[in-house]
Amino acid sequence: MADLRCNVAGIKSPNPFWLASAPPTDKKYNVVRAFQAGWGGVVWKTLGEDPPVVNVSSRYGALEYNGQKMMGFNNIELISDRPLEVNLREIKETKREWPDRAVIVSLMVPCEEDAWKNILKRVEDTGADGIELNFGCPHGMSERGMGAAVGQVPEYVEMVTKWCKTYSRMPVIVKLTPNISDVRKPARAAHGGGADAVSLINTINSITRVDLDLMAPEPVVDGKGTHGGYCGPAVKPIALNMVAEIARDPITRGLPISGIGGISNWRDAAEFIALGSHSVQVCTAAMHYGFKIVSDMVDGLNHFMDEKGYAKLSDFIGKAVPNVTDWQQLNLNFKTIAHINQDHCIQCGLCYIACEDTSHQSITASRVNGQRKYEIIDQECVGCNLCYHVCPAPGAITMMNQKATLPYLNWTKHPHNPMRVK
Repeated sequence: MADLRCNVAGIKSPNPFWLASAPPTDKKYNVVRAFQAGWGGVVWKTLGEDPPVVNVSSRYGALEYNGQKMMGFNNIELISDRPLEVNLREIKETKREWPDRAVIVSLMVPCEEDAWKNILKRVEDTGADGIELNFGCPHGMSERGMGAAVGQVPEYVEMVTKWCKTYSRMPVIVKLTPNISDVRKPARAAHGGGADAVSLINTINSITRVDLDLMAPEPVVDGKGTHGGYCGPAVKPIALNMVAEIARDPITRGLPISGIGGISNWRDAAEFIALGSHSVQVCTAAMHYGFKIVSDMVDGLNHFMDEKGYAKLSDFIGKAVPNVTDWQQLNLNFKTIAHINQDHCIQCGLCYIACEDTSHQSITASRVNGQRKYEIIDQECVGCNLCYHVCPAPGAITMMNQKATLPYLNWTKHPHNPMRVK
């Protein structure tokens, strides 16, 4: 079996699967159930100063797509509404009872040095393994000058990170907001402030749907609604891109990453790890299916690593990063065309319709012995692979690479580029 032990900036856990800071990590009862199920670590739901915040009812909205429930998930819940002292006591008890699991505490207090200094000392006394600075919450707290309001200003990110490194011996993970034009800027600021790691992405500012009877955004609170934080499987592509941007940025390259965003199974986790994540954090999938999903995640990742010959996580952490590049570096002379395997084709015609109406008219439609038949016009196919993606029959359409006849050529040297490098 592969070695799944995880080390993020000195924070160790038996596997890389952590529960993200959210309702599932709001109290000891939940966290203990998670550890009993096999989770390697948790990020305790965000703590703030007393008095506790006040949450609303209801708090969640969801996007259903093609029969899949909670494809996207929206919440307007704030940070922990339990007394700080109660949370701190339970964190201390949990870490004492589960010393081999990672217990990280998410924090959010006003952007004032004394406020951070005071809460850091109290958290450190719990014996927690580290802290995560919540610079990403896009609703409720951001209107109070915290959360994303800090994460969107790199100077604030660096300043608060420096305070935390000054007043605490605990490893500092900075949780980044995706609600920004260039995620590398706050990541660089966190690095400049001495952060030991970053985690991303936090939730995306959103309204998932509108109740057309009440004419209000969901979730509806007494006839009104508001924007919330969007997560779940639908955000995974956005998260993967932002993780990759930080992993390949020369300034932040090598900075440990805890990947977050739509992770629902072992394959999702492996993709984040391949793009530079040292651990992964899960929330929506656990809220949808319960804590025991971690068993399949661990087994699946173990099997994948054994199959590929990876003995430990570090064998493939960031392995895909060198293959992430800018568009202008892609080989314009690389050619691929579609091929339809008639033995697997179910004659539905989706490939033909998609290509004929919206693409390059490179598929013919005919009837042979009364049966519909679709074939690729090789000389017209540009290799866009739209047909491959719309095809519902596994193995019916494959993309065939054409034998290379031309040398590598990217846009920077292409003759049609007026700014080409000669």
